[in-house]
Amino acid sequence: MTTGPNRILDEFAKLMTDAAGAAQGVKREVETAFRSQAEKVINSLEVVQREEFEAVRDMAIKARAENKALTARIEALEAKLASLAGEAADEASPAASAKPRAKK
Repeated sequence: MTTGPNRILDEFAKLMTDAAGAAQGVKREVETAFRSQAEKVINSLEVVQREEFEAVRDMAIKARAENKALTARIEALEAKLASLAGEAADEASPAASAKPRAKK
């Protein structure tokens, strides 16, 4: 059994060790409470999760690319249709003017 200053120092060291352990426990409790409150706030703000955001972003990028491709295809088809309509009009014009009209 220790006596004197060593006993006081041993008791003080034991007290500090217990206090450090208690402080770590309090730290964990505070962190848990903070995380819980932060999750409640984020959920109440209806913030989108990163995975959902990235999935929608990828879908939007794909839709834009498809939209550009379809726009180019429509423009090509309209140009082809206009050229065919122009050729049909050119062919119809000389034929119509070559026929004499009958008088009534």
